Amino acid sequence: MTTDNLGQQALNKAAEMGLSSQLDQVDKLEVDVQTDPLKLVQGQVDKVTVEGEGLVMQKDLRMDEMEMQMNSIAINPLSAAFGKIELTKPTDASVRAVLIEEDINRAFNSEFVGTMLKDQKLHVNGQLMTVDTQQVNFKLPGEGKVALSANVLLRETGETKLVSFTAMPRASADGQSISLEQVQYADGEEISPELTEALLKKASEILNLRNFDLEGMSLRIQKLDVEAGKITFFADAYVEKIPAA
Repeated sequence: MTTDNLGQQALNKAAEMGLSSQLDQVDKLEVDVQTDPLKLVQGQVDKVTVEGEGLVMQKDLRMDEMEMQMNSIAINPLSAAFGKIELTKPTDASVRAVLIEEDINRAFNSEFVGTMLKDQKLHVNGQLMTVDTQQVNFKLPGEGKVALSANVLLRETGETKLVSFTAMPRASADGQSISLEQVQYADGEEISPELTEALLKKASEILNLRNFDLEGMSLRIQKLDVEAGKITFFADAYVEKIPAA
């Protein structure tokens, strides 16, 4: 193996360790820095490709797959000589990310999210009630839809109600957030607009790819592909730095 290959391998490994340090858990993460030795000495990198699987962020959010590609990158050649990628100016990247139904469902029922859906003062059938959301079931049935159902306990009466509806995820025009639109109820009626709004808001927060912004990187969602069992996000990233371990 040549010294040049060893140098690129050192950069790959340093970037992998830096990105991994930003995550709670990683099943697989590979970074591939592509350039030739002469360009590297001049502080130029042709392409950096990042591929990951099972990336777990804070709040129990998991990304099943992620691919990121950066082109024409300017780096500090001195830092590169010591196995570190230090950008000398920001760069843009394209990102493809996949969230699957099982992981979104787990996030909804995690302790972090669950505490936010308990002890809520909401109007139910016109009366102010204390509502505890006990279990949320999130599905991706296809046709561009998400389906949400939740068992809610009304403390004042001891009754348990089922809230069930479908909605269509949409990326905002600025790519900064996700909204759920065209809500349709399974039984044709809603017991509490406020409860529906709380569930929609929480779903939007969980589905927001910007939860996966890493240090020095910010994502802007361009397109959503909602299929049975998974949501694929296509996004642009503005990269100011590649995290160091």
